[in-house]
Amino acid sequence: MKYLTDAMISGLLPAETSSFPSPVPTQIVSSDEFEPVPQSARQREVEARLTDISDRLAKRQGTSRRQFFQTAAGMAASFVAINQVFGNIFDVTEAEAATPELAAARADALSGQMIIDGHTHFLRDDTRLMGFVAGREAVGQFGWNKELSAKEQTIDDLKYGNYVKEIYMDSDTKIALLSNSPSDVPEDWFIPQEQVFKTREMVNQKAGSKRMMAHFTFTPGQPGWLEKVDEAIERFKPDSWKGYTVGDNTHKELANFPWHADDQKLMYPFYEKIAKTGIRNVCIHKGLFAPAVEAKFPRLRPYADVSDIGRAAKDFPQLNFLVYHSAYRWVGGNPADGMAEFDTTGRSSWVSDLAEIPEKYGVNNVYGDVGQLFAWTSVAEPRLAAALMGILMKGLGSDHVVWGTDAVWTGAPQWQIEGLRRIEIPEYMQKKHGFKPLGAADGAIKTAIFSGNTTRLYGLEQHASLVGQDRFAAIKADYQANGPGRSNLRYGYVSKAG
Repeated sequence: MKYLTDAMISGLLPAETSSFPSPVPTQIVSSDEFEPVPQSARQREVEARLTDISDRLAKRQGTSRRQFFQTAAGMAASFVAINQVFGNIFDVTEAEAATPELAAARADALSGQMIIDGHTHFLRDDTRLMGFVAGREAVGQFGWNKELSAKEQTIDDLKYGNYVKEIYMDSDTKIALLSNSPSDVPEDWFIPQEQVFKTREMVNQKAGSKRMMAHFTFTPGQPGWLEKVDEAIERFKPDSWKGYTVGDNTHKELANFPWHADDQKLMYPFYEKIAKTGIRNVCIHKGLFAPAVEAKFPRLRPYADVSDIGRAAKDFPQLNFLVYHSAYRWVGGNPADGMAEFDTTGRSSWVSDLAEIPEKYGVNNVYGDVGQLFAWTSVAEPRLAAALMGILMKGLGSDHVVWGTDAVWTGAPQWQIEGLRRIEIPEYMQKKHGFKPLGAADGAIKTAIFSGNTTRLYGLEQHASLVGQDRFAAIKADYQANGPGRSNLRYGYVSKAG
């Protein structure tokens, strides 16, 4: 049983056919992991303003709305509309939206920026998680760059093939880390562990450089889990490790093996083992556990926050603990509740707790990943997106925040990349909470988040200069000249309400 039951799904609509196909989403899109909230009044206003802007500018530019939305000017128009409704959070001008040459010049100037996405997914060919499959089927009609495959695409190829298209062709991402999600039901892992590493090998061989990294997903408490870690060290040589403290995130009603990161008996032998290998990045899923999820699965609530991270990090300073989603609680909840919490208290559950770990425990080996956190808030409550970045920067430091998108659940990640490039923390928020500005799209802070910190963590310095000259770079140049363009599709569900 996934979180979204058949009864829940009957009240939802497929995002790929029912959401507004703008460059930046105008309502919350969910996977099977949480129920989407209805489009808010301000999101409806953004959509209405964007419709008006795009229709007017597309007509002036002699193109269709869909074609306009595939351009850099269309991307700029989305952020113009968001600013008009939510206030000036994103660095964009109406001139950029109205002048394709200006928008294209900016996009071209930034296209070579090193972007390392430390948090990406696709599904196995024989998946039983049919909500994801239904979302995938709609994109087959949009065409493929024939260089990407030697045969015609099928629904099985679509999962991997569309991942390659959206990550490497439709966005400025240069290197991606393929993640996974385990289950107590073997058939319901997102991807079998062996396939993860075969995919890494295939992508890097096709690219002619290191374009993909991969986790090995560890499952504390499951029979033989440490022996599987030993096998992974020998056979797969993973780039890092990934674990879910709630255990089975897909079947939370089962979840027989939740765990705490600071469980000395269970976890410390694992840390001691991997510390000797040099594979020292431990990525831990936290957060995404809004009150509605807690009400349904109360026994898992103690495993979802970050109260177990500080002591583990202090006891193992030779390891790096990367907290995925930065433990943001409110995904799946009402974004307005998250905004209200910050406006009232100056804090955000459990992001503030994470940000306070370095000072509280005297550690320098805890990092925050912004996957889903940034995607969710930047389209629903942009002020909250800015606030969360401020919280993380102030507590963890700009050298301890890492980029991730959780793509391809929300489609090609270019809109998230553009969101971080353009977002700035409002001056009043900087003064009130002591936040520092994020700066320019290619400035020191955003460059560190996009790639610098991950480059240091994974030792990628020697690869940065290669990706602009490999086979993927050549394929992308041809794709941009002759391919179908960014689809702006999202995959999953949207609410019928609103």
